[in-house]
Amino acid sequence: MQRHKGFTMIELVVVIAILGILAAVALPHFIDSAKDAHRASVRSAGGALTSAVSLVRGQYELNRGGGSNACLAGNCQINVQGYGNGAMDVNANGWPVGTERSGTPLANTSMSADECRNLWSNLLQASSQSLTGTNPAFTATANGTRCLFTYNLDGGDDVIEYNANTGEVFVNFQ
Repeated sequence: MQRHKGFTMIELVVVIAILGILAAVALPHFIDSAKDAHRASVRSAGGALTSAVSLVRGQYELNRGGGSNACLAGNCQINVQGYGNGAMDVNANGWPVGTERSGTPLANTSMSADECRNLWSNLLQASSQSLTGTNPAFTATANGTRCLFTYNLDGGDDVIEYNANTGEVFVNFQ
């Protein structure tokens, strides 16, 4: 009596069923991992923005001498010396508002989308998180004194919000 070597039909069906179950269990985990990676990127950009805003504020405080709104010399709100290339401007509260301001920006200075893009690129000078190009990572919009940076690479529902009136940075996940 000769034995045949190989799989029977039942063994083949069992193996395929096991592979299907494993795929059904593992696939949602891989999809969640991609979303987690995108959110980590947004958190990282939000943290970098928070740090940069704090650094500008600190330099502004040093330049004005602390204690009053008067500057030690000239208008220390325009072209804050000692931060980056010395082109950053701050409002009356000492929070960054971009680089192309004139006069003395008020505390509740409204922002435009262009000013938000300018602010992002000058605060995060070596940022890999682009606002320009054919497929930018973020899109900038403005709403009053707030800049909204919407993350585009995973559907556009995660937002970094910067409030130029208070200096607060929030990361909002949908």
